[in-house]
Amino acid sequence: MDTLMLSRMQFAITIAFHYIFPPMTIGLGVILVIMEGMYMKTKNEIYHQMTRFWVKIFGLIFALGVATGIVMEFEFGTNWANYSRFVGDVFGSALAAEGIFAFFLESGFLAILLFGWDKVKPRTHFISTIMVSFGAHFSAVWIVIANSWQQTPAGHHIVGDGATARAEIVDFWAMIFNPSAMDRLAHVLCGCWQAGAFLVLSVSAFYLLRKKHIEFAKRSMTIALIVGAAASILQLASGHYSAIVLEKHQPAKLAAFEAHYPKHEPAPYHLFGWVNDKEQRVKFGVEVPGLLSFLLHGDPKAPVTGLNAFPPDERPPVNIVFQTYHGMVIIGVGLIAISWFGLFLLWRKKAFDYKWYLRLCVISVLGPQLSNQLGWFSAEIGRQPYIVYKLLKTAEGISASVSRSEVITSLILFGVIYLMLLAVFIYLMNEKIQHGPEDTVIEEGHRA
Repeated sequence: MDTLMLSRMQFAITIAFHYIFPPMTIGLGVILVIMEGMYMKTKNEIYHQMTRFWVKIFGLIFALGVATGIVMEFEFGTNWANYSRFVGDVFGSALAAEGIFAFFLESGFLAILLFGWDKVKPRTHFISTIMVSFGAHFSAVWIVIANSWQQTPAGHHIVGDGATARAEIVDFWAMIFNPSAMDRLAHVLCGCWQAGAFLVLSVSAFYLLRKKHIEFAKRSMTIALIVGAAASILQLASGHYSAIVLEKHQPAKLAAFEAHYPKHEPAPYHLFGWVNDKEQRVKFGVEVPGLLSFLLHGDPKAPVTGLNAFPPDERPPVNIVFQTYHGMVIIGVGLIAISWFGLFLLWRKKAFDYKWYLRLCVISVLGPQLSNQLGWFSAEIGRQPYIVYKLLKTAEGISASVSRSEVITSLILFGVIYLMLLAVFIYLMNEKIQHGPEDTVIEEGHRA
């Protein structure tokens, strides 16, 4: 592999590992606000117990998210110097706003959230929980805006020519509200809420299977199911609107999602399959004729722009985009089924009775993580060969001075360090889960 591909692999590994953690903190932030809000309203100590336990989990995840996110900032300069120069004015504004208005807000109130239980008034602590959650969401806002500008650039002009060309902001609000920003932001946040909800659902189901912390687990699982079910349906809706935006602004990516080759013909929707790019067809698959056209236009006979409308060197690698996209969709449908079936069981007052369902809930924590990762892969690979759509190709963004051996060495070192961090994270998370919540509440069924 050449330096370009190695650098892309390095950045993909670092960002994929980092992206394990922020979605969970964003989703957990919402659940913490709900739990502590319930405690403030009812004064029921079980909600206080729940909040204190999940705050510890939140703190661990937040620490790993910060540590793994710093590396990417350096890679912009070491591996992607030409890209950094081109987008510096745009990204500088968005990332500065993220640091000032989001990270400082989140980290500023984090100390109160983690250590202020017996040092501040309950209302003050609740406000700090809200501020931390708000800061986590606001951080996602600016990161997604910056990334969305790469997908659908707006509010800029190009200064200079050739190797010295760079984008400068001429309309800050047009940059923020670029055509794909709000739809993609909604899609990302829904994925984050799912990640937090299914983490809580998994641990709660684990306790119920072990017959430990019963009342704690039932209350936590109820909240998780409600949040997870709402987020899953909103995720489906946001994905639909994102596809409509894609057809207008990134039609080649949308065509790759469905391996749709004809220039302007009605498009089917594939449930699964394997793309043969040479033959321009999907093998071993199942498709619903005209469904993609219907979803986009409300008409199964409406034409959809296909890959043959673009030169071969401006098409993304179709099969990997097709597989990652459909993997995301399949997992998303599964999460809808798990969460809404759980709500049905709650309504029937049987959600905690079926061991097979509880076991499914335990492993469901992997679902949002996999779907979030696959979604990012399909979005970023689907933008290829551009790193900034229609403005800068990925091959043009690489640093001229970085060598192949340097990238290989750093890639190996990052891999080793990240494996160690992952092992530490799993160990510490397991320790906290095995220990369980503090025994500040008498469990239901064991009252004096």
